[in-house]
Amino acid sequence: MSDQHLLDGAISPAANPALFGHDRVLQYLAETYRSGKMHHALLLEGAQGIGKATLAFRFANHILHAPHPPSAPDTIIPFDASAPLTRQIISGASHDLLHLQKPVDPKTGKMRTAITVAEVRRAGHFFSQTSGTGNWRVVIVDAADDLNRSAANAILKILEEPPKNAIFFLISHAPGRLLPTIRSRCMPLRLKPLETNDLTSALNALGVAMPAIEPDALQARSGGSVAQALKLINYGGGDVIDVYNEILSGEGARTRLSMHKLADTLAKRENETVFDFFLDHLDTDIKAKARDAALSGQLDEAEKLAALTTQISVEVGEARAFNLDSKQLLLNLLARVQQIAGSHSNSNHSTV
Repeated sequence: MSDQHLLDGAISPAANPALFGHDRVLQYLAETYRSGKMHHALLLEGAQGIGKATLAFRFANHILHAPHPPSAPDTIIPFDASAPLTRQIISGASHDLLHLQKPVDPKTGKMRTAITVAEVRRAGHFFSQTSGTGNWRVVIVDAADDLNRSAANAILKILEEPPKNAIFFLISHAPGRLLPTIRSRCMPLRLKPLETNDLTSALNALGVAMPAIEPDALQARSGGSVAQALKLINYGGGDVIDVYNEILSGEGARTRLSMHKLADTLAKRENETVFDFFLDHLDTDIKAKARDAALSGQLDEAEKLAALTTQISVEVGEARAFNLDSKQLLLNLLARVQQIAGSHSNSNHSTV
């Protein structure tokens, strides 16, 4: 995986020796593969940063080391970074594994906003080459949510007529956004967010300096996601959430000043990661408030909040498409959220 895609403190999924919280899924995959009944396309669903890509690489490593299902081990083989095949996978040099993700724009040095059809065409070239093992070919699409329309249609064509001995892993943080025809051709496997112990173990394995916060509180704030936890710890995400909560509960000139300071911070070019983190948190928080409003019988408020999430998604998409001013976008969003959702803020949702 390109360093452009990695968070500070993270390890490439291909090179990550530690995977926590998904033992049952790995065991199921090992047994299904050995039985010879493995589906050619697996849709790994779940929140971002909980280990879906790491699991895909771990299972791909298993398949390429044991290309004959009946004689494969009934458990996933241990990760061994010194094994030749594993070294090839880690370095991206395996002739039997293709990792598709958003490419880097050579002009700007930044990741593109989508996986393009040109990337998917690499899969066609990949399958046309002679396999290094004479057996399995593995394609990991990370994430399938990032496929633009043309790329999604190109992947669909391959899934409709898959090459012999090919296995696809489609990673999805939001499977509802995928083409129904793609979902219908995949076997879904939903991975759950990490529980507190597994999240703590994963962060310890990465050598992350744990913050002065209770592990359960960190799990709640991160939603059981290692990626979100890294943003909280290494990117100041926790401070951003605290300021956001203060804005929702405040008013007057002091609150407006906090809004401008937060927007200034998030809009800086070097803060793109925490900018995205904030938008994710905003979406999650408003949806939680909408659920609360609906459960308490405040249906008008719930409808307003639900509509707000859709409006925000559209406005963020337009701002990115037309390269609009990020600070003004954030100020507009914060003002509207404060007006509509501020009264629903509570400690449970502020720590999601």
